[in-house]
Amino acid sequence: MASEPPRSPFALTDDQRALKETAGEFAAERIAPEAVRWDRDKHFPVDVLAEAGQLGMGGIYVDEQYGGTGLSRFDAALVFEELATGCPSIAAYISIHNMVAWMIDAFGDHRQREQWLPELCSMRSLGSYCLTEPEAGSDAAALRTRAVLDGDEYVVNGVKQFISGSGYSGVYVVMVRTGEPGAGGISTLVIDGRSEGISFGPEESKMGWNAQPTRQVVFSDVRVPVRNRLGEEGIGFRIAMSGLDGGRLNIGACSLGGARAALERSLTYVGQRSAFGSRLGDFQALRFKLADMATELEAARTLLWRAAAALDAKDPEATRLCAMAKRLATDSGFNVANEALQLYGGYGYLSEYGMEKIVRDLRVHQILEGTNEIMRLIISRGLLESNQ
Repeated sequence: MASEPPRSPFALTDDQRALKETAGEFAAERIAPEAVRWDRDKHFPVDVLAEAGQLGMGGIYVDEQYGGTGLSRFDAALVFEELATGCPSIAAYISIHNMVAWMIDAFGDHRQREQWLPELCSMRSLGSYCLTEPEAGSDAAALRTRAVLDGDEYVVNGVKQFISGSGYSGVYVVMVRTGEPGAGGISTLVIDGRSEGISFGPEESKMGWNAQPTRQVVFSDVRVPVRNRLGEEGIGFRIAMSGLDGGRLNIGACSLGGARAALERSLTYVGQRSAFGSRLGDFQALRFKLADMATELEAARTLLWRAAAALDAKDPEATRLCAMAKRLATDSGFNVANEALQLYGGYGYLSEYGMEKIVRDLRVHQILEGTNEIMRLIISRGLLESNQ
C-alpha cells in the first residue's frame, strides 16, 4: 500500500484555515471600510472591538475556562496578519489588549483570573500595558513609577508614557518599582481604570496609529490592593519581558498584514493603469519590483511562523527567534508598503486611497515592542554567548 506523502510543516490545518478566514472576513467587512475615516477623525472604534471580542479575539491565547479562546501563538500570528489587512492600528491595539489578558492568565491566581479575564476576553473591558516611562524607554529596568506598601495596599505614584488605549481601558497592567534600583526591584500591579488618582495626558498627535488613543497615564497616590499584584514582588521585569516575545510576533504579523494589503492594492493598480501606451504591469522594472516585494513578505512570514512555533514549544531559542522575526517582519513590512506607495505615484500620497496611511501606521512597528536596534542586541548577544 502506498504511503501518504509527508505533510509540509507550513501547511495549515482545517481549523487554522477557518480561523484565518474568519479574521480576514472581519477585517474586510468591519474594519477596512472605515479605516481611512477612523485615521482621519482619530476615532477609536470600541464598538467594533467589542464585536471582535464576540469572535474570541480578546483572549486569543487565554485559557477557555476564563473566557479565552485557548489558541497558540502560531494561531495568533495568523489572526493578527489578517486583522491588519483591514487596519494595522486596530490590529496592533488588539494585540496589546491580548498581551494584558495573557499576563493575567499566565501570572495571576485563580481569583485574579476570574475577576478580570471574562470582561477582557469579551472586550467589554479593554486593557492597557504600562511599562514605558518618559525617562525609561528601551532601558525599561530604569523605570521610576513607585509603589509603596501601606498596610494591605500599595500607594502608586509615577507617569507612564505612550500607553495605547489609555483613557478607555478598564484594566491597566502596570510595572512599578517596589524595591531597589534595577530589574530586581520591579513588580506588576493590575490597576482598575476607575481608581481615584488616575489621570491622563492629552492625546498624542502622532504620525500614524491614529485609530487608537495614545496618552500618558499619571498615577497620583493611587491606592491599589496588594491582592492585585501579579505573582511575588520583584518578578515584574520578568513578567514584562515574557510578554514581549509574543508581542513582537504579533506586531510583526501586523506589519505583514498591512504590507500585504498594500501589495495587493498595488497589483490591482499596475494592472489597470496605463502609461506610454502600455499597462504599468507590462514594464519589466515594475514586475521585478513586485516580485521582490512578494519575496520579502514570504521570507518574513516564514521566519515569523518558525519563531511562533518555537515560542509555543517553549524552545530555549524562542526569544532570539522572536527578535529576529520582529526585526525582519517590521523592516520588510514598512519597506514593501513604501514601495507600494511609490507604485501608486501621486495617488499613493493622497489620503483617500489609504496607501499613505498604511505606510504611516507601519513605521512605528520598527520602534515599539523593543526597537529594531534592541532586537539586534538580543540576537547578537545570543550569538556571542553561544560561541564562547
